[in-house]
Amino acid sequence: MVIVLGGVTDQPLDLAAHESAVADRRAGAVVSFAGVVRDHDHGRPVTSLEYEGHPSAERVLREVADEIAADPEVYAVAVSHRIGPLAIGEMALVAAVSTAHRAAAFAACARLVDEVKARLPIWKRQVFADGTEEWVNCP
Repeated sequence: MVIVLGGVTDQPLDLAAHESAVADRRAGAVVSFAGVVRDHDHGRPVTSLEYEGHPSAERVLREVADEIAADPEVYAVAVSHRIGPLAIGEMALVAAVSTAHRAAAFAACARLVDEVKARLPIWKRQVFADGTEEWVNCP
């Protein structure tokens, strides 16, 4: 089962809602991930951050979630990604996976996050304390 809570949204993400969404009576493990905006990148202080998404981002997010959910060990997948300006400490990516056992849940959640990061057409603009800025994952 795939649940894309909020999908690609400019609204705050709720990790607990994602964990609840993947709850399953068969599941012995729920593993979740919260990608949080940090105040630095490679030793440089970050003052602000913004994500921009391509119109296909929602579709790609669903495709990735569907692929992870197709694993017979996975009971449910929930995933969302923020766009727009985010403050330090806010969640940019939230994911949760349920399976029968912890090893499979950790592996599936890691695959989910890695695939979202690799394939989702969302670009990050970071502004550093010295006033310079950088676009990440932007062609």
